[in-house]
Order: sequence, then C-alpha cells, then structure tokens
Amino acid sequence: MGVGCWRNPLLLLAALVLEARLGHFQRWEGFQETSMSKTNMNSTLQFFMETYNNASNDTYLFQVDKLLRSQMQLTTGVEYMVTVKISRTKCKRNSTSNSCPIQSKKKLKKSFICDFLVYTVPWMNYYQLWNNSCLEA
Repeated sequence: MGVGCWRNPLLLLAALVLEARLGHFQRWEGFQETSMSKTNMNSTLQFFMETYNNASNDTYLFQVDKLLRSQMQLTTGVEYMVTVKISRTKCKRNSTSNSCPIQSKKKLKKSFICDFLVYTVPWMNYYQLWNNSCLEA
C-alpha cells in the first residue's frame, strides 16, 4: 500500500474539517417560532387570502381575523407555516372594497382555523401555497 490509499481519507478529513468550520453558514434547523416582519407577514397573509377566496365557493369573502401562530424556515427561499383564524366578511366576492368588516349577522357568521404552508422568495415577489387545511371554528 502506497501513499495513494491515504489520499482519499485525507481528503475526507479535510472536507469534514471544512464543513465543521463553515457549516453554520448553511445550517437549516427546521421551522422556528417567529414573528414575521410586517412586510413579509402582510404579503404572505394577503397571498393566502387571495388564494383561499379564489378557491372558495362562498358568496362572501373571508379575511384574516387573527394571527394565531407563525413559524419560519430558511431554505432556498423562506417557508412560512402559519395558523390563522379567518372569518366571513360583509363583502361579496365581486366587491372591490379595500375595507371589509367581519360579518356581524348571526346567521351569516362563519369562521375557520386554517393552517397553511407558503414558500416565498420575497425579494422576487414569488409565492406558492404548498399546503393548507381549514376546520370550522
């Protein structure tokens, strides 16, 4: 056995040392509890509500009533795992109003607790809904 058999283990050792020193730059630790930045939170919630309302058959629009939980994970972009309470508004689907109050009539009140996962590249204004589920509140 000559020097050649030591080359691969030495390269492996060098790679491991380099990884140990640089690993903190690329360590993705999974989802972390976070309060989203106001800009990212508003645009992510707006994207989710537009997607939800476009897919809904309800006569009225829904909007976020309360942000219950938000988690973030850095990947090639940013992933947000969010839990919100959404409620039916007084605005109908064809409404162009920017201000839609929550429905107050008892017969028309309806709320859901929704969990959703959005992948975003905020600096490119790119959003994609990866998963969502809503249960009546």
